[in-house]
Amino acid sequence: MDDAGSESTAVPLDLLLQITDGFSEERKLGSGSFGEVYLGVHPDGQKIAVKKIYDMPGVDEEQFHNEFKNLARLQHRNIVRLVGYCHHIQEVPAMYEGKLVLAEKIHRALCLEYMSNGSLEKYISDECDKYDWHTGYGIIKGICQGLKYLHTKLEPPIYHLDLKPANILLDENMVPRIADFGISRLFGDERTRATKSTLGTQRINTKGQL
Repeated sequence: MDDAGSESTAVPLDLLLQITDGFSEERKLGSGSFGEVYLGVHPDGQKIAVKKIYDMPGVDEEQFHNEFKNLARLQHRNIVRLVGYCHHIQEVPAMYEGKLVLAEKIHRALCLEYMSNGSLEKYISDECDKYDWHTGYGIIKGICQGLKYLHTKLEPPIYHLDLKPANILLDENMVPRIADFGISRLFGDERTRATKSTLGTQRINTKGQL
């Protein structure tokens, strides 16, 4: 993976399968509107969060690449850093109009900083007493600073479109980091049609009949 401050890189699907134990349930950290998140552990012990994106039909592939190259350059204490992404196209056999053809199965995933304290969602229940007033104030202030950066320091600005406690992640020092704003930009209009298929988006290539 890249060092902090550098652009994200394309990550092979095989590597993601290796460091997440094949996206196993034991490595699953959670799920949201756009995908399921897994803990990835490299052989050297480095941890990352791997967000496996749900099938999103109709997504422009060039837009996908350009958007996340831009997002990878964002540097702010209260923004989750994108460290890599996976865009893998696999040809698989499929039936189409009664014929066996080759279909393109598209896998998309994001590699993000791992936030050891999870999301804010689990800390805001009435029964929760896991942080004091000063920590709570720091979380609120950090979220506001992150939004200010996205709204006023960028040209053009980035608007989250899906800000909620589940999209505020906390590091080991309880510093908040805003997540998922990039996915909102790309898939905001599509999320109501998202499915939880693990196969990726299939596109039929009728010229590749088997």
